Parts: sequence; structure tokens; C-alpha cells
Amino acid sequence: MLFAIIGTDGPRGQALRPSLRAAHLARLEALEREGRLVLAGPFGDGSGSLIVLAAESLDDARTFAEADPYVTGGVFQAIDIRPFMKVLPRSDHG
Repeated sequence: MLFAIIGTDGPRGQALRPSLRAAHLARLEALEREGRLVLAGPFGDGSGSLIVLAAESLDDARTFAEADPYVTGGVFQAIDIRPFMKVLPRSDHG
């Protein structure tokens, strides 16, 4: 099952990101190696980030999100996790 994780930056999010970015990306790269990462990246307006991943349940997605360095380190002031249904593209070959 897919889940969208929307992380909303806190007031110090932009200042904290650089020091936590490598650890944050390492977790996402591990998901990618496992074939569980659909997409991830920051919003262009600097308000936060979106991660779409495969997880067994909402609880599993929440556990992943809550352990992310951007959450534990204070970049995100809030996370919203929702079931996600991918329609297009039909394959991973853009």
C-alpha cells in the first residue's frame, strides 16, 4: 500500500535542513534500494516536503516518518500521512 507523507517545515526548518540532510537522504536511499520509494522531494516554496512510499500499514508509514531526522531534528513541525493511490505513470519508466 502507498502512503504520502507531507512534512511541514517549522520556523527553523530551513536553517536546520543542511545539518540533517545527509541522514534524511540516507533513509530515503535505503527505501529506494528496497524498491519502496515512489518519489520524494521538497516543495518549491520552501514549506516542507513530500515522500510517497510503500508500507504495510499506516502505522508502519507513521513509524518510518516519526523516525526521520527531519522530524526528530525539528525541521518538520508537523507530518500528515495519508493513503495514496498512484494512477499514472503506469510504470516507473518516466
